[in-house]
Amino acid sequence: MNQNSNTRSVSDIVQARARKFFSKKTLHQRLPITQWLPKYNLESLEGDMVAGLTVGLTVIPQGIAYALVAGLTPNYGLYSAFMGCFVYMFLGSCKDITIGPTAIMSIMTHEYSVDKNPDYAILLCFLSGIIIFAAAVCNLGFLITFISKPVIAGFTSAAAISIASSQLKGLFGLSYQSESVIEAFSKLFENIGDTRWQDLTLGLCSIVVLLLMRKLKDLKITKVQPDDSTYVRIGRKMLFLISVGRNAIVVIVAGIIAFAAKSDTFTLTGDIEAGLPAFKAPPFSTWDNGTEIYFSEMVSNVGAGIIIIPLISILESIAIASAFAGGKTIDATQEMYALGMCNILGAFVQSIPVTGSFSRTAVNSTSGVKTPAGGIVTGLLVVLALAFLTPYFKYIPKATLSAVIICAVIFMVEYETVRPIWKARQLDQIPLWGTFLTCLFWKLEFGILVGVGINLAILLYGVARPKVNVSTVLRKDESGPHYVLVEPRSGLFFPSVDHIRGQVTKAGVGPAESSVMVVVDCKHFTGIDYTATKGMKSLCQDFERRHQPLVFTNVTPGVERGLCSLIDDIVIARSSDQIDAAYKICQHLQLLNSISKE
Repeated sequence: MNQNSNTRSVSDIVQARARKFFSKKTLHQRLPITQWLPKYNLESLEGDMVAGLTVGLTVIPQGIAYALVAGLTPNYGLYSAFMGCFVYMFLGSCKDITIGPTAIMSIMTHEYSVDKNPDYAILLCFLSGIIIFAAAVCNLGFLITFISKPVIAGFTSAAAISIASSQLKGLFGLSYQSESVIEAFSKLFENIGDTRWQDLTLGLCSIVVLLLMRKLKDLKITKVQPDDSTYVRIGRKMLFLISVGRNAIVVIVAGIIAFAAKSDTFTLTGDIEAGLPAFKAPPFSTWDNGTEIYFSEMVSNVGAGIIIIPLISILESIAIASAFAGGKTIDATQEMYALGMCNILGAFVQSIPVTGSFSRTAVNSTSGVKTPAGGIVTGLLVVLALAFLTPYFKYIPKATLSAVIICAVIFMVEYETVRPIWKARQLDQIPLWGTFLTCLFWKLEFGILVGVGINLAILLYGVARPKVNVSTVLRKDESGPHYVLVEPRSGLFFPSVDHIRGQVTKAGVGPAESSVMVVVDCKHFTGIDYTATKGMKSLCQDFERRHQPLVFTNVTPGVERGLCSLIDDIVIARSSDQIDAAYKICQHLQLLNSISKE
């Protein structure tokens, strides 16, 4: 009978889980397209078309540039720019986010792609997707909360400076290899005499034009007013589109200049593999100098990148989703599902690891996107570019691509957060600068670990060394001390028990002069463990040896059960009257004790 009841209970649980999984609510939650598609209309189509085209014009030059940052040929940047758009339309919960290659993902891919072998980058994309998806299934999104805003700000700022410094060689028309910021500047000064003035002039002009065009969208002239005529509205929207599509415009103009000039005037991108990528499984083996490298060795060569890249990918995407949520609650688990599938399916079209792009998401939002369907237009534009325009991409000057990257990343340096962090909590400057300096002068992934380590150390120190307030409560007639009140400001668990015990003992010997009653206020104790209970038992024994009364008050039922499990004669007062009663009993016991001594 017991066996039947157990089988029945397991069956009931399975059926309940199945009903929940296949419910309409779960369908809407895990397939967000089912929420907005039935309400789709012409107004949404217009907004998505304009935004999708605008983002497409932005991602094409950025994709080419970010592939170079990753140490790969430009076509891999374009391969990474369309699958995420298609997948996110079905699974994404934030209408503004655009998934694709980013500066930080590119530099991290460069870090872990062995010998600039694209097979490693594609495998990283696939494994990152698997890990992100598995983390969503296991509801591990909460782990991201252990990486604080100062750590993220320090990492992002250092990554931006690292990326910008890596592009100086393209800006100056130089050719050298560098692995760090210091090495990049060192090599730059070593080779400064070989600067190609044509590249430098074109690159600097591109930076100036890009920055001016970026500012254009913030001017009043681009803001559509209610009383504007049709022609004025069109004119304002055209100016806005020119501003947000600045990367494509500058790259096209620079390409035309390079095409018209002599072949050796500028350093060009060179031939790009034409056509769409083949849809095939990601590489689980590769070749190195005629030797086949199998999957296990590839994973070993990638090392910590398997953990670091998914972590940063989740961080970027969820941070962007939160920034553009418009006050709505973000479903972090669903965003991880979407991001995981974007990377998994992206690996089948030879994509590098992708995540949400802040700059393109901002463009998408300001362009008036209505639903995630804008991603289809962006993705199709990239596909068309791969199919028909790749022969012309070889004329794009590297100096212009460097300018595009530098102008994209310089605004990622979060210098404006230093002052608010200082005002809010000066101690947060330590993880901020610890992360920033480690990322800048050592390695990006170690910077995150250092920042998280500092944060955890600060957090644990607060747990192990909580503040303890000690005050003396006088008698009603103020003729002397009634008792000494000790109030720990944090929970009672094993890291803090020795500190709290020491502070209570100090209060008992000091202000209480080893005779006045000590009252421990437990209102901040949410729970207690075995080690803490043993510590409190030793504390009670110390007071008992001195014949000094010790009382606990404001004790929750859970803490009381823990204390009483090991301490038989513990005194717990549940009100001020019981404290007074305990005081009188203790006075009586002290009187009897003094008489017995005489």
